[in-house]
Amino acid sequence: MRAGVIHGDGIGPEIVEAALVVLAATRVPLDWQPIEVGESAAARYGHALPPAAVTQLRALPVTLKAPLIVNKLAGRITCAQADGTSVTYPSLNNALRRELDLFVNPRPIRGFPGISGRHEALDLVIMREITEDVYIGLETREGDDSADAIKRITRFASLRVARFAFEYARRQGRTRVTCLHKANVLNFTDGLFLRCCRDVAAEFPDIVFDDLMIDAACYTIVRDPARFDVVVCPNQYGDIFSDLAAGLVGSLGLAPGANLGLATATFEASHGAAPDIAGRGVANPIAMILCGAMLLEHLGHVAAAASIWDAVRTVLRTSDRLTPDLGGRGTTRELAEAIAERVVGPKPAEAAP
Repeated sequence: MRAGVIHGDGIGPEIVEAALVVLAATRVPLDWQPIEVGESAAARYGHALPPAAVTQLRALPVTLKAPLIVNKLAGRITCAQADGTSVTYPSLNNALRRELDLFVNPRPIRGFPGISGRHEALDLVIMREITEDVYIGLETREGDDSADAIKRITRFASLRVARFAFEYARRQGRTRVTCLHKANVLNFTDGLFLRCCRDVAAEFPDIVFDDLMIDAACYTIVRDPARFDVVVCPNQYGDIFSDLAAGLVGSLGLAPGANLGLATATFEASHGAAPDIAGRGVANPIAMILCGAMLLEHLGHVAAAASIWDAVRTVLRTSDRLTPDLGGRGTTRELAEAIAERVVGPKPAEAAP
């Protein structure tokens, strides 16, 4: 099967190559199609997300995507549309998701024995809605002293992500879905999101539903990590809450993610491009490797995906080749090879007599 690969910026090329080493060990046949997005595309084509790249990505079922650099205070990007108009997005990552019609960002956060301490039992999946909220980037300002941002929540998007969360919970044998919000203050916007989650919950009587305000949820996950199972939330809360959860289990380098739509999907780590350590060979590739596992599971290669997760757990518990953020002295490549050595691929067919 053809699959896209975006090597990205900063540490992106290093961790993508590490992930490809591990994916090769599963022996799942994938034909990787490199697609330029980010700084290399800007240098070659004059645009960080060229129309040709969007066309390529739309034609592929899955893409493994490395982090992209988005500069502070200057992240806006304008993309030409097929009808001759253009759309301006608040960031390159936002543009990529919306140009590909991706609507939900599942981020599984799992603790690991030997690494995660009192949070090693943490096992939740955050379902982040990614088409709206304040990340639509509709901002205005009056001089240097006043600025406004529009927070957009719609019934359509809220029902869609809520239904996805409940269907995922039922399919994966999970028992609880928790909605995160701030409906006590944002009565109309977060209130609409909460009401939509409640409406969908009524269709799934086998799944426990509850809700927490986002600030209380941040407190609760630190004190009682077993409290959460599947979490569904608007865009910004999901972005922040997933980073907190990743920190609790030990590192953003352990947090994979995906962006799913009806026609295509991208798989990207929850962390950024970390240009300050690019080229030094010390970046933790595990989040990117686990993105590869999510990609395989999405394609139906469930055993291969599980083998990668198992190999990661084993290496984190026993290996001396961990990267510095995990307390080791190993390199990106060494850690990837240690995981690849423990991946169990299908046995080659016996030769005919």
